[in-house]
Amino acid sequence: MQHRLIKTGLASLTAVILTIGVAACSSGSPADSSSSGSAISAKRCEENKAAGPITYLSGYQFQSSASILEYVAASKLGYFSDLCLTVQLKPGSGDTAQNTKLLASGQATVSAIAQQDLIQARANGIDIEGISSYSNAGLDILMTNPGITDLTQLDGQVVGHKGYVPASVEAMMVKAGVDWNSLKLVKEGYDPSVLPRKQDGLAALTGFISNEPNQLKAAGDKVTVWQPVKYGIPSSLGAMAVNPAFAKAHPTAVQDILRAALHAYDYCSASEANTEKCVGFAADLSGGATYDKKLNATIWKTETQVVADNPTHGQPLGGMDPANVTKLVDMLHQFQIVPDTVTGDQAAKWFDNSYITAIYSGDTLIWPAP
Repeated sequence: MQHRLIKTGLASLTAVILTIGVAACSSGSPADSSSSGSAISAKRCEENKAAGPITYLSGYQFQSSASILEYVAASKLGYFSDLCLTVQLKPGSGDTAQNTKLLASGQATVSAIAQQDLIQARANGIDIEGISSYSNAGLDILMTNPGITDLTQLDGQVVGHKGYVPASVEAMMVKAGVDWNSLKLVKEGYDPSVLPRKQDGLAALTGFISNEPNQLKAAGDKVTVWQPVKYGIPSSLGAMAVNPAFAKAHPTAVQDILRAALHAYDYCSASEANTEKCVGFAADLSGGATYDKKLNATIWKTETQVVADNPTHGQPLGGMDPANVTKLVDMLHQFQIVPDTVTGDQAAKWFDNSYITAIYSGDTLIWPAP
């Protein structure tokens, strides 16, 4: 079995710090800002100002994904400024392990970290805290050519991956009855056309629901997408984590970071024109010319649709499901990703729903802030 493991790496960590430092973007010049602090009381404004500069670190560059695009938009639309927050946007490299380390060290304040990755980080002694998640569904999927109508048809076949098979995908296949030990696992690059071309004899390929299937569809290639959530496999989408020391010292700032991002999530999802505008913000931060706006708009629409199709039971948007944390721990035990000494009850303490519950009245986001 192959899994992504969170490990230390001082040289690569330093490289990431240097990279994101060069690419940092401040929220000091919003595109559509009202006056600073206009959506907040004077007292709360002072509390948020006392938090000082806040560093948001994305999961992967400024791709228009849930947990990224709404933070870019909150900056550019002036929502952070409205709440007296000074937020710097920094693009992550896609290396979750590095993000967890930057967050724990205080070099990032908030970052997009999947719940399963947070559990793994905490099991390895990396001190970060989960503060929100949009859904128990995840982005990891398996793609097959149309001839595969049952996952057990993959027995003895070649399955491609990008360095490891995500635990949720493996759990789905095992639950579906696939003979895991019969598979030939091969590492492929980032070109999804290897699947329809059947390169290396591929019968299946891992990917992300908002990325590779959309690329293949645009190219006229047909594939079948298999989602772990449809097999009852736990995951998370759009999950966020915070540096615990910062959260303890500045709880209203953490609440209002989420408040501004969720307000922007609604804005970017409200219409085609709004989505286009938000994607334009991300394109500008990414250098513009090489940023595929059409694909990124599709990424945003796909991920927000997954969220809409798989709402977190009993929670407003952003609220976390404690039962999902327990299920994730069980899955991580199943594949020996975290030790058995990590319990569901223990892992539940690594997530704090209070920041989300504080910014809602029922299912309605409170905007402006008190």
